[in-house]
Amino acid sequence: MEFYQQTVKNTLGILLTDERKGLNNNQVEANRTKYGANIIPQKKEDSYIKIFLKNFSEPIVIVLLGAALLSFISYYYTHFVEKSMGHGSESLYEAIAILLLIFINAVLGFWQEISARKSLNALKEMNSRYTNVLRDGIWSKIRSQDLVVGDIIKSEVGDFIEADVRWIETSELQVIETHLTGEPDSINKDTEEITTTVDIGDRSNMGYSGSIVANGQGIAIIVGTGEHTELGHIAELIQSVEGKKTPLQNTINKLTKTLMMISLGVVLVSLVFGIIKSGSISIDSMTSTLSTSIALAVASIPDALPAVLSIVLTIGATKMARKNGLIKSLSSVETLGATSYICSDKTGTLTKNEMTVVKYYDNGIEYDVSGLGYSPEGEIKDVNNDVLMNSEFLIGSVLCNDSTIESVNGKYKTFGNPTEIALNVLGQKAGMFKNELLKSREIIRTLPFTSNRKMMSVIVKKQDEYFIYTKGAPEILIEHGKSFLLKNSLDSSLHAKDSFIKVVDYYASKALRTLAVGYRKLSAEEAINANIQDLECNLIISGIAGIIDPPREEVRTSVEILKKSNIKVVMITGDHAKTAQAIATDLGIFSEKNDGVFKGSDIEKLTDDQLFEKVLTTSVYARVSPEHKQRVVKQLQRHGEIVAMTGDGVNDAPALRAADIGIAMGITGSEITKDSADLILLDDKFTTIEKSVEIGRTIFSNIKNFMRHELTTNIAEVLSLFLGLIFFTTQIKEVGVSTPTLTALMILWVNMVSDAIPSFSLGYDVAESNIMEEKPRDPKASILANYTWSRVLIRGIVMGFAVYFAFVWAAQYGMNSNQAQTVAFLTLVFGQLWHVFDARCSKTIYRRNPFGNKKLVLAVMFAGISSILVTVIPFFNTVMGTERLSFIVYTMVVFLPALPTLILSGVKEIFDIKIW
Repeated sequence: MEFYQQTVKNTLGILLTDERKGLNNNQVEANRTKYGANIIPQKKEDSYIKIFLKNFSEPIVIVLLGAALLSFISYYYTHFVEKSMGHGSESLYEAIAILLLIFINAVLGFWQEISARKSLNALKEMNSRYTNVLRDGIWSKIRSQDLVVGDIIKSEVGDFIEADVRWIETSELQVIETHLTGEPDSINKDTEEITTTVDIGDRSNMGYSGSIVANGQGIAIIVGTGEHTELGHIAELIQSVEGKKTPLQNTINKLTKTLMMISLGVVLVSLVFGIIKSGSISIDSMTSTLSTSIALAVASIPDALPAVLSIVLTIGATKMARKNGLIKSLSSVETLGATSYICSDKTGTLTKNEMTVVKYYDNGIEYDVSGLGYSPEGEIKDVNNDVLMNSEFLIGSVLCNDSTIESVNGKYKTFGNPTEIALNVLGQKAGMFKNELLKSREIIRTLPFTSNRKMMSVIVKKQDEYFIYTKGAPEILIEHGKSFLLKNSLDSSLHAKDSFIKVVDYYASKALRTLAVGYRKLSAEEAINANIQDLECNLIISGIAGIIDPPREEVRTSVEILKKSNIKVVMITGDHAKTAQAIATDLGIFSEKNDGVFKGSDIEKLTDDQLFEKVLTTSVYARVSPEHKQRVVKQLQRHGEIVAMTGDGVNDAPALRAADIGIAMGITGSEITKDSADLILLDDKFTTIEKSVEIGRTIFSNIKNFMRHELTTNIAEVLSLFLGLIFFTTQIKEVGVSTPTLTALMILWVNMVSDAIPSFSLGYDVAESNIMEEKPRDPKASILANYTWSRVLIRGIVMGFAVYFAFVWAAQYGMNSNQAQTVAFLTLVFGQLWHVFDARCSKTIYRRNPFGNKKLVLAVMFAGISSILVTVIPFFNTVMGTERLSFIVYTMVVFLPALPTLILSGVKEIFDIKIW
């Protein structure tokens, strides 16, 4: 049997605890050993070294490491065997340059992950909480992590419950368990055993770790600590969820594997051609073609891809941070852009988690209340738009109330039961303040709320008159009522009673929680001596309050935008079905086209395959558990959907971990939820998700543009080298037959500087069109889908031929080998610098302002000038094999490479050739 099914006496006996003395020191140590410490195990954070080394495990990095190894082998052979110092040094420079590129990428990835970890840790609580514990007959406060099973604890208003407990004494105790149940209302607690099996939300004699005492006080015995609490169970669910690769990682990995195979094939083919050209198979013939093979290996893969991806994603993470979204891993930036479903918790995410009176019925008149949440700002008007006058209903709501509201630095701090706070806020909106009312009145008795009566009352003395004000469940108060206040008259008829019942039913149909207020005049004798039963009868029912946890004001607009973006928003909540449907309908999540609200009990009856058939047509799930949330997320993923899950409570954490991207609230979210999330909303606004999705889509678009630009350059490099290897069979003047079109270091310079730096700047590009009106991209589709491959091939081939012909022209013009390679090098550099403006356009270069991205313009200027400088500065002449050219040649290699881009884009503009 569970502890909630045990009597208080049996519970104390099972845990061998003295109710009057608590545990002694020996029992404390024994129980700590037996049951464990009051600490929830958390996944150990990776060490800094492991995080850094993780960046070297990507396939493309492994290929680059292979190229560096080949360069070192070439250096060793030519330097120590052939004694060719010049060529050996060139191979060494190549290896160092490749390793430097890999190191830069690793540093960028390491820096982002560590920065996100530090930001997350800064959100966590700085100090341990303390609990009032009875040990050896003495009450004292100890750290919550030092609690053990069997301890007797005392909790009062405002205290956190730091372990799972069985209540053994209660006094008007109410506890908020939103983090587990998803419901904002406080739950009444008692000590009676429960003979049936019930869910957590119905275990009135239990308290759970992480809950908050909203009213009254209680004494309890701890029955579960650490991993054996409900929080611990949820933490175990979180740990069991395996990490997944993001859509971008899967796409890039597929592309990388393809490029690796191409790279291997290119190297093998080049070695074969080199041997054929030399006419013999020997170490000398193989080493003579090794430099070309290494150059081809480096040219066939986008060397700067890891670094550019890291930087572009970092740019996206920075943009999200400015929009109050803390991203914990770079790869998650783009995942948001591919998201097709957002499954959101209701309480605290879609709603404010602040109970608010939005309607009330007073003296026969219905009033609408503006202003949401705990801020006492708003207006109260009746159906005729008249301003409210003072009423017995409002007086009773304010006086029969234990909550308080304080203004601290312009922000309102509340204390007490959420429903009472809502009534207190209503009173302040009407200009009624409890301290002002008490200047002419005095509360002489309080009859606290009990779960049996479902009412609370106060006895008020005003001058020589006495009144009782009572609030509670409408169905109870109406039955205790003798008459009803309608238009300043007392009406005892059934018609008057029915009018109040109809209001209650109407409010309930709108998913409003209802509460009734009544009063009557007392004699002095009754006020002082009468019992509760005699006091809470023959009441005059003055009004009914309609209360709701209101939707966040900005959510409705965000949901509409997400709908236009073909992203479906789904509500998954632990709240009641009717309330969930009303909020979802108000926000535009639920419509008649959807299936009805699906409840947790319905999910329990279905197999995974049956649930799989339901998830695409269901938009609201109610009364669900953490396991249910996980199941819904997993079945959506089976459909190929990219799922984001939002939430703030501990009960949301497992689903956040299971989702493709978990989104937690930074202000109201629990620490476990933040630890499980990929994105943390620092302002707790659902709108931040919408902005983050837009940033994610823009970043992916920019990455696609970079890939288009990068691979075009790679094709040009490979083709120019192959053309030289195949067709350059006889010496042309001073240029020998074994001279490659480009050296490996020239290619590395192109990839790392003149290609990569402008590509970084593409990360700052804004969306080319209204990107939020497009469908989420297919995560299984290639990053180069929709004619991008054909566009890359056509431009790459044209650019490759241009580079080769520039090399041949320079040789025929009488230039030496270094000068011919320099001409080819600069032709490639400026060809791709002109092409980058075309790569950022989905249509043509003529459709987009080239100065729209000033960072790109500056990057292109820097890359162009620095590339010319490496042909002038002696150090680079030695290292890279470049050589100074004449002014006329410099002019030619700067401007003539623009022609392929301008002509190809012009033909596409005129004839609208899609594959072009």
